Amino acid sequence: MKAIIFGVNGQDGFYLRNLLHEQGIEVIGVSRSGDFLQIDISDYSQVKLLIQESQPDYVFHLAANSTTRHEALFENHQTIATGTLNILESVHLCSKQTKVFISGSGLQFINQNKPIKETDPFEARDAYSVSRIQSVYAARYFRNIHQVKAYVGYFFNHDSPRRSERHVAQKVAAAAKRISQGSAEILTIGDVNTIKEWTFAGDVVEAIWKFVQQEQFFEANLGSGVGYSIADFLQECFSLIGKEWIDYVKIEEGFKAEYKQLVADSTLIKSLGWKPKTSLKQLAQLMIQQS
Repeated sequence: MKAIIFGVNGQDGFYLRNLLHEQGIEVIGVSRSGDFLQIDISDYSQVKLLIQESQPDYVFHLAANSTTRHEALFENHQTIATGTLNILESVHLCSKQTKVFISGSGLQFINQNKPIKETDPFEARDAYSVSRIQSVYAARYFRNIHQVKAYVGYFFNHDSPRRSERHVAQKVAAAAKRISQGSAEILTIGDVNTIKEWTFAGDVVEAIWKFVQQEQFFEANLGSGVGYSIADFLQECFSLIGKEWIDYVKIEEGFKAEYKQLVADSTLIKSLGWKPKTSLKQLAQLMIQQS
């Protein structure tokens, strides 16, 4: 069997590539960085040629700039939205047997500070969500009209040592490790009461794999459904180094969080036999050890 991963050098691509290798699946990795194919996902002719020649069993579209900043509007439109159209049209025309996985986000739904369902309405609350929403409608069109097996998995917050420090989990874990080694730095955090999921990315890619093996559902939240505050993660990290987090954290004045809570209703994916294996404490340990 054969799979193409667009965005193979990102966090999710890294863990998915390892999982597929364990399954004995040949992986064709595409990325703008690293020792992988340098194919431009926004270029239809390049994407079509790759899919036509390789005839993959699976295509996973994980490529994106993981930011909601307006400045990334065109980059994410080209990578997420145009990239999705290029993949789906190429599969439709050249590789009918291919299953396509498109990544979505919990951020593209209306957030009423309660668990978000796959059936909740969308909200274009930022530039990133605009591209994600367009990708979902493209997947629905190709699935319903052209019978492409297009799966959409909605990601909620998930982390690993492969995150950069612009993500709060890695920012906290890396600082805790430096502090344990003698650093006197102070962390600035916007709102320690913000609640979100802290699922391990290695667990999330197992949810992706479980999801695309079945034929009944084509959109699912790929989240733990369990929320913790930033303060909870700070507590786990600093307890591991024998420190009180409150002594090393400064609350940013005037900061307004994008949301109070971002948590999935994970009933569907868990009904398919998936559940996360890694606890919050285990994630903190893993990230501090490998920061």
